[in-house]
Amino acid sequence: MSMKNLNSRRDFLKTSALVTGGMMAPSFLVPGAYAAPANELKLAVIGCGGRGTGAVFQAFETGHPIKLVAMADAFQDRLDNSYKAIFDKYGKDKVDVPAEKKFVGFDGYKKAIAEADVVILATPPGFRPSHFEEAVNQGKQIFMEKPVATDAAGIRKVLAAAEVAKAKKLNVVVGLQRHYQNNYREVMKRIHNGDLGEIVGGQVYWNDGGVWVRERKPEQTEMEYQMRNWYYFNWLCGDHIVEQHVHNIDIANWAKNSYPVKAEGTGGRMVRTGKDNGEIFDHHVLTFTYDDGTVIHSECRHFPGAANRVDETFQGTKGKVFLSAGNHGVMTDWKGNPIYTHNRENQPNPYQTEHDELWAALVKGEYKFADAENAAKSTMTAIMGRYATYSGKVLTWDEALNGTIDLFPETLAWDASPKLLPGADGYYPHAIPGKTKVI
Repeated sequence: MSMKNLNSRRDFLKTSALVTGGMMAPSFLVPGAYAAPANELKLAVIGCGGRGTGAVFQAFETGHPIKLVAMADAFQDRLDNSYKAIFDKYGKDKVDVPAEKKFVGFDGYKKAIAEADVVILATPPGFRPSHFEEAVNQGKQIFMEKPVATDAAGIRKVLAAAEVAKAKKLNVVVGLQRHYQNNYREVMKRIHNGDLGEIVGGQVYWNDGGVWVRERKPEQTEMEYQMRNWYYFNWLCGDHIVEQHVHNIDIANWAKNSYPVKAEGTGGRMVRTGKDNGEIFDHHVLTFTYDDGTVIHSECRHFPGAANRVDETFQGTKGKVFLSAGNHGVMTDWKGNPIYTHNRENQPNPYQTEHDELWAALVKGEYKFADAENAAKSTMTAIMGRYATYSGKVLTWDEALNGTIDLFPETLAWDASPKLLPGADGYYPHAIPGKTKVI
């Protein structure tokens, strides 16, 4: 794929073939794309925190013949805790990871990937582009967590690797699990069938009290501190608009069956302003404009004690819809008459469903999933939003995607310095709208 095509939004959209809960209708469902294994599928997990450990649990809960054979993490204690949790729950029948297959450090992922048929990529998202690229180059089937990058440079790497994955017919499922949740699937089917007419507006939210903070320890290098406290540094996390609000932004893109051409908004640090809060903002408020003129309002904030809201609403020419991860799905016309109300009883867990569907395809040797492109574009939408709130500028898709600022450190080592360092007062510099250059 040429760089011209990769960076042109219109060509970019034309290359999509997103399936099974993805953005667009399937253009490929290829049984027998690779040989189904005669025995157990070998699994490696890269990133042994709570999400990586949980994804291994969900893989095992599918009931298919799977064995965990390798693990990798930057930290020994994270790997050890994950191994204990997995082994204690499933035992030696499902877990065969001897000491020499437990890889600790920044480059252990390459060795762990080489041991497996299928890999789970669940490190902090700043590492996702290089880990995904390596897994694709090694020809592995992939489950990777969202978001898939933290800056435009990473997105471009993911998109290039996604093209290779399609050419190799490698299944890729991404943990934007609303695509595997019944209420979202049923509502989106009806939206795309025209039950609401044309979508002309919408609002998406992730407003809550925020997440954990990990205290700095005297013995930590700056690299270790940032890695342990990864949520507060953009090279690792991308800010909460990318790491968390990407879920809701992705739903707007799914509803529109498109990606925005422009973003503008505001944000800052009002509540979460301590030395241990790194560089990220605690609120972002944006409008995303699509090529047909539709404007979607996007809002996320971390204000402890304030009202919470995590959901999505859309308005069409024939009616409106309310969605949430709590299995809500209510569509009405503009007079309040019901169009569709989702039955919330006995709904499957979408975190489990995404693994159920992936592993069912893998054991049959089917090529069925190509989630990477949509995940990259929805992640890019969130990154474009961060670029807009940090800079205070109105940004187009192409400007954002072609951004040349690469947040990733030049060197990965415990004694190396990340690009962002605290000042003499212990506070980290952060973006100032109207002054900060983001692209």
